[in-house]
Amino acid sequence: MFTGLIEATGRVKSLEAIGDQARLGLVIPFAEELKAGDSVAVNGCCLTVAEISADAVFFDLLSQTLRVTSLGKSHDGSLVNLERAMLASARLGGHFVQGHIDDTGVIRDLAPHGQDHRLEVLLPQGVQKFCIDKGSIAIDGISLTIAELHADSAVFWITPHTFAHTNLQQAKAGDMVNLEADLLAKYAARFAGGSL
Repeated sequence: MFTGLIEATGRVKSLEAIGDQARLGLVIPFAEELKAGDSVAVNGCCLTVAEISADAVFFDLLSQTLRVTSLGKSHDGSLVNLERAMLASARLGGHFVQGHIDDTGVIRDLAPHGQDHRLEVLLPQGVQKFCIDKGSIAIDGISLTIAELHADSAVFWITPHTFAHTNLQQAKAGDMVNLEADLLAKYAARFAGGSL
């Protein structure tokens, strides 16, 4: 379980295809605190540490992960959002984030507005149906509040802190992002008899 509050950013060192799977190597600032088997959300996707070397931390990407997320399109040097699994004693500052990506979206617009940035993301119907105005969603693992909800997109206002401390500083229109709809919205839909 995660909170959607990004702990740090890392950089992609390598992405090696292994059949229909892959191995992702990242340069992570807290690598010395990790061990094999630990969970780390990478751009919102919960991954398990497979190996740690002197200069990178490696994760195995299953074919399902490559199909559902944007991680298979990673390239050397690209910035990724990182969050370790939350401690039971920690404050929940964002919202409940499982690290299970529902689908990908595309950035329609990311532009400065005063000191903030306006981010608009195109949402597939399967994610949009779980969104409400002022509700929560995780975009590349970042817990964000929906400021405006449209028929095919959502708008978010990004504070200077979030922009400076996440991969949004490198993002641009046309980029693919990982989406995780709010867990509570998915449960509410299930209890109300809707389909997921």
